[in-house]
Amino acid sequence: MHLHVPLDLAGAPDTVAAMLADPAYVHEKVRASGALDQQVDVVAGENGAFTVTTRRSLPTDQIPANVRGFVGSRLDVRQVEAWEGPGPDGSRRGTVVVEITGAPVRLTGTSSLTPAGGRTTLTYEGEVKAAIPLFASAVEEAAGGAIRTALGAEAAVAARWLEGHGSGVRP
Repeated sequence: MHLHVPLDLAGAPDTVAAMLADPAYVHEKVRASGALDQQVDVVAGENGAFTVTTRRSLPTDQIPANVRGFVGSRLDVRQVEAWEGPGPDGSRRGTVVVEITGAPVRLTGTSSLTPAGGRTTLTYEGEVKAAIPLFASAVEEAAGGAIRTALGAEAAVAARWLEGHGSGVRP
């Protein structure tokens, strides 16, 4: 299943990148996704690049009951976002991988920060794949819905964060 989720954020790409690389922000967005527990690791790279790895456990209440038997009572999710350094206009590209342990589901795709007139569009695009014979489509739809919900929560946290932190520290 193809997933395309653009988030419109109030801030220049360097401000949004600083937010994405801030462990306090990452903890807050993971909590907003409904995580029962979490682990966050942010590693700075060369030329402004950075990698954010999160691990979280989520309840399966967003998963349809007919699919819940395949995933159990909680989902263990590992997400890795690897961001390149900024381009001349502040834009960035990255890769994103989301793996759901215990449910053979994986999202592999790209992420981007694109300037848009004093604002930034953060876009996630990729493919959700489930390796469950006969039920792959239903599981992919459920996982895609859960990912969209989590990204919606992330957008709300990002809006509050940018409002409160403005043009804070740079990655």
